[in-house]
Order: sequence, then structure tokens, then C-alpha cells
Amino acid sequence: MSQSTLPSYAVPANSKVMSRHHPGVSNGYPRDQHDFDFAPHSFLPRANPVARRRKKLMTRLGIIIAAVLLFGLFVWPGDFSLTSVFSLGLVGSTSEALMDTVRYYDLSNVQGTARGWEREERILLCVPLRDAEPHIPMMFSHLRNLTYPHHLMDLAFLVSDSKDRTLELLIEMLEELQAHEDPKQPYGEISIIEKDFGQKVNQDVESRHGFAAQASRRKLMAQARNWLLSATLRPYHSWVYWRDVDVETAPFTIVEDLMRHNKDVIVPNVWRPLPDWLGGEQPYDLNSWQESDTALALAETLDEDAVIVEGYAEYATWRPHLAYLRDPYGDPDMEMEIDGVGGVSILAKARVFRSGVHFPAFSFERHAETEGFGKMAKRMQFSVVGLPHYTIWHLYEPSVDDIKHMEEMEKERLAKEAEEREKAEKEKKIKEQFSDTNSQWEKDKSEIQNIAKQAAADKKTGSKKKSKPTTEETDEDDRVNADEVDEDDLLSEPLEEKTGRSKKAEPEDKSKVVGSKKRTGRPARKGAQ
Repeated sequence: MSQSTLPSYAVPANSKVMSRHHPGVSNGYPRDQHDFDFAPHSFLPRANPVARRRKKLMTRLGIIIAAVLLFGLFVWPGDFSLTSVFSLGLVGSTSEALMDTVRYYDLSNVQGTARGWEREERILLCVPLRDAEPHIPMMFSHLRNLTYPHHLMDLAFLVSDSKDRTLELLIEMLEELQAHEDPKQPYGEISIIEKDFGQKVNQDVESRHGFAAQASRRKLMAQARNWLLSATLRPYHSWVYWRDVDVETAPFTIVEDLMRHNKDVIVPNVWRPLPDWLGGEQPYDLNSWQESDTALALAETLDEDAVIVEGYAEYATWRPHLAYLRDPYGDPDMEMEIDGVGGVSILAKARVFRSGVHFPAFSFERHAETEGFGKMAKRMQFSVVGLPHYTIWHLYEPSVDDIKHMEEMEKERLAKEAEEREKAEKEKKIKEQFSDTNSQWEKDKSEIQNIAKQAAADKKTGSKKKSKPTTEETDEDDRVNADEVDEDDLLSEPLEEKTGRSKKAEPEDKSKVVGSKKRTGRPARKGAQ
């Protein structure tokens, strides 16, 4: 077999004869290094002048764009991005979509500090609601007056097992608040959660605070708090503030006042006003307390599912309660370490909940809900304190006994008012029947005096017109008048005076008396006349 008939792969490497299938030749012989290559596949057409100009223009545009990009990177290094320039490209669109769905949070910046309002730390305000329609307007009056920046506070409401218009009224008042003309009034993000827990205990004060319903009620309330918190807590929240809807009076600066202490969990003292006949005021929240040896010993004797509740004779714990240590004139910033906390007003750092502390819906160390939350926080080495002299006031809710007593007092008041009205009507009738006649008597008296004066004046006028009588007649008239006066006086005086006067007159000359009697006889008067 000749070498030319060998297959291409069998041709020696040093052979000058190459395969006719070699892409660089047409006749199987090697091409010289200096020869022109006229192979069809390497033929290039003559360049078009228009294409050359277009190529130069594109090159210049590329240089200009590159210069602009470099200039932008130097002038605006933080805000300038290549994706903003090539946003219409495939890579730019992918990057933009990725940036819209990815969020980055540094939780070291949301640990909570003493002056969170200056660092713009966000707060999640949680409010559980159940049949709270009568109290919602009061709650929103407090929300409008809070001094912590509203745009840094997010609101979260849980509406559960309600039979009234709690949800409808809540939505109405939220819309009104968010549309307020004052730009400082609207809050941040608002969440409304609806979840029923089968709460069968009524909302009246006797049912809610009755001892028999406490354990099951506390466990369901713990579930409600955990649902609300887990659904609304965001990575950017630094604090969580729990607030009951029926707080009647509280300082507008309560968030800053509690935050200033920089504690992991902190609560104020909670009292309630009472009517004067009940003492005027009373400690309300007894769930904030320090642990005692008596309570620890009691817990050892109870079943593992039992729940100790404060303020009931069934569980005598003898714990120091925050409420009973209140001094109205004490320092409101004084702190007291506590183990259990009440749920009326709690300010806690968000990292406490992120660390695993929650409201146990089971018996945790013989406690549940907020008291179990305090025990769990202490167990995990968080600081839990109360302010015994910083007081907020819960709404007064009368018990059944209070209502009965008030009804009796109302009946007594109405009876007393009716008695006073009846007495006033009697006095009025007496005055009308026996009116004062002094004024009429004075009028009659003055008229009589005027008549007497007129008669005396007429008598004087008539006596002047008559002639003067003789001296004898005048003396006789005087004696007659004197005798008449003596006789009238003797007749008007009592018998004893007459008798005494007659005895004194015996030693006198009887002849004068006899003579006077003779002269005062009726014939003498007639003769004188």
C-alpha cells in the first residue's frame, strides 16, 4: 500500500503531504508561509465606508458612557449603581427584582436604649380587645396624647370572642386618627388581628375576677397575647408596650418615663378610684410582686398544672405586692425588683421576646400569663422591676355587692329628697294660711291715730267758737271732772287695791270724803250742767 492511499490518521507527522481533507489546503500540499491565502473560507469582502463610520461612532459612544460611569462612581459612590444605568437589561432587571424581595436587618441596632426617642427606636404597642366597645373612645384619647413620636410607634390590636361592635368602632376610630389634620397624630403600621379562643367567661367584673375562672382564663389570655405578638413583631422593633384598653388615667409621657430606666421588663403601679363611701381609692393590680418563702412552699404542695393567683384567700402567699408599697409623695423613679408582673401596662425590650420569653399558656412554676412571663424572664436572667410610686389608674368597675349598695344608697337619697320636698310644701301652706298681719295692723293703727288727731283738732276748733265760762262754773267743772276720774280709777282697779286704799284713807278727814261724795252725786252733775 502506498503512502498516498493511507488514511489521514496514518500519515506521519513529519510528512509534507497532508490530507486532502485538511482545512487549510485545497490540493493536499502544504502552503508556504509567505504565500497568499485564497481559501474561500478566509475571503473577506471589501470594508464598507458606512460601516467603518458606524463602528467609530459606537466606539466613541462607549468611551463617553464609560467616562460618565466613572465620574458618577467618584461623585456619588453610595447612590450611583450600574443597575440603574442598565435597568432595561436582563442583568439589571434581575438585580432589581432581587433587591425588592431581600431585606437585611442588623438586630444589634434594635437592642433598646434609655433614650429611644432620640435614636428613633420603634415601639410595638399591643392591645388585646374583647367586648371593649365602651372603652375604645377612652383608649384613643390616650393614644392621641402620648408624647412618644407617633410615627415611631406601630399599633397592634387583637379582637377575640367579642359580641359587641368592638371591631367596627375600632376601625372607625383608627381611620379618624390616621386622617387627622395634625401631621404628628398618625401612627406607623397598624395591624388588626381577629382570633377567637373560645373564651366562655363573661366580661362582668364578678366573672372575670372570680377565683374559679382564674386558671383557665389566664391560660387563654396567654394564648391571645402570644398570637398577637408573634403575628406583629417585626425585626426593626426595639420595644414592646402592652396596654389594657380600660386604663382611665395615665401620664402622657409614660413610654418615655418607663424607657428611661433602661430595664428589660418594667411595670408601673396600678390603682383604681373608688366612691367616697368605699374609701376613695384601692390597689388594683396585685400581679406585680416579689417572691416569698411561703409562696414557694405553697407551690411545692400543689399539682404541677395548678396556677397560683394573687389576691385570693385560697392562696395565702404573703408576698410583698408592688401596689401596697405605694407612697403618693414618694419618688416615682424608685425601682423595686419583682418576680411577677401585671398585664395592665408592661414595657419590655423586644430582645426579651426574641430570646424565647413568652406568656406561658400552661403552668410555669405554678404561674401563667403575665405572672409566668415575669418568672420566665427572671429565669433567663433578664431584669424585671416595678415602680411602686409611679401610679396609673384603672377604670373603676363596681362589683355585684357594690351595685346593690349603690342601689340602696340611691333609694335612700330619693326618699330623703321626697321627704324634704314634702316638708317644704307643708311650710309653704302654713305661711299662706297664717300670713303675717303686722303690716295690716300698722295700717289700721295709723288710720286710728289720724282719726283721733282729726277729732281733737275739730274739738279745739269748736271750743274756740263758744264763749268763755264763768270762774265758778269752771271750778265746778274741774271738780266734777276730777271726781269722775277718781271714780273710774276705783272701778278699774282690783278689789285688793281698793281695799288697801280704803284702809289708808280712814285716818283722813271723813267730812271731805262725804262732801266729795255729795258733790259727785248725779243731782250735782245735773245742777252743774
